[in-house]
Amino acid sequence: MKKKLKAILKRFNPYKNIFFLVSIVFIVWMLFFDANSWLIHRVLDKEIEVLELKKEFYNSEIKSDQEQLKALETSEGLEAFARENYNMKRKNEDIYIIASDTVNQPK
Repeated sequence: MKKKLKAILKRFNPYKNIFFLVSIVFIVWMLFFDANSWLIHRVLDKEIEVLELKKEFYNSEIKSDQEQLKALETSEGLEAFARENYNMKRKNEDIYIIASDTVNQPK
């Protein structure tokens, strides 16, 4: 019984089988050395993820800018923008500007 088992194992020794060796070499070549290797695909997938995040960010920025433009199309929105950003005022109106760094100073 032991002789038969040894004969079977000796016959199917994977390191002497040419098909096994060629398969291993082919897999290693495709994973690491080929122009479309697994390593290159990993790098490209990471770049795609970064680009998709940037795309989402810029799409949200475009939407917020479009909302701001719609608000500026009205005269009330334009007046509010001028008052907030350029400190403009109406005639006979006093404006007091309070710096934000002096409001919450620790004593």
